Amino acid sequence: MLDADFFRRWMTVAAASIDREADRLTALDSAIGDADHGSNLQRGFRAVAAAVDKDAPDTPGGVLTLAGRQLISTVGGASGPLYGTLLRRTGKALGDATEVDLEQLAEGLRAGVDGLMTLGGAAPGDKTMLDALVPAVEALGNGFAAARAAAEEGAVATVPLQARKGRASYLGERSIGHQDPGATSSALLIAALEEAAGTAEG
Repeated sequence: MLDADFFRRWMTVAAASIDREADRLTALDSAIGDADHGSNLQRGFRAVAAAVDKDAPDTPGGVLTLAGRQLISTVGGASGPLYGTLLRRTGKALGDATEVDLEQLAEGLRAGVDGLMTLGGAAPGDKTMLDALVPAVEALGNGFAAARAAAEEGAVATVPLQARKGRASYLGERSIGHQDPGATSSALLIAALEEAAGTAEG
C-alpha cells in the first residue's frame, strides 16, 4: 500500500529529476516552444518539494492536491495549470484515504489525465504530455517499471508527430522531428514514481 510518505517522496524525487534535466527540457522547448519549460518546471517543483516537506499532509490525496496548488501558483505559461490540474484531479480522486493501492493510484491518475484532456482539449497523438501520460496510466496496472517504460516510449514517439495543440502547433510541419518537451517532462514524473517505489522497497 502507498501512504502519504510515499507520495511526498514521489514529489521530492520528481523535483530532483526536473532539477537535473531542466537544461535538456529547455533545449527541447527552444526548438518548438518558448524555451522556458525546464526553468518553469524547475521553479515549480522546487516549490512543491519545499511545500510537501514543510506542510506534510497525512493523506496521498492531500499531498498531490497541495503539490498541484503549488504548481499552479508558481509556474508560468501552460505548464503550471496543466501539471497542477493533473495532480489536483488525481489527489481529489484519491480522496481522504490514508493509503491507496496501485489500482487506486492508476484510477486517480486516469482522472487527472481526463482533467488534462478537458482543460487543454488535446488527445493522444497531438504531440503533448498526453502522449507519455496516457500509455503510462494504461501500463501502471502492470507495475511502476511498466509505466515508466510506456511513458518514455510515448515521449520518444512524439518526434515524428506534427503538433496539433499548444505553442508548437503554430509551427505546423516544422514541429516534426522534435521530441515534445511536455511529454519528456511527463516521462520524468512517471520515472520518479518508479524511483520512489524502489526507494521504499530498498
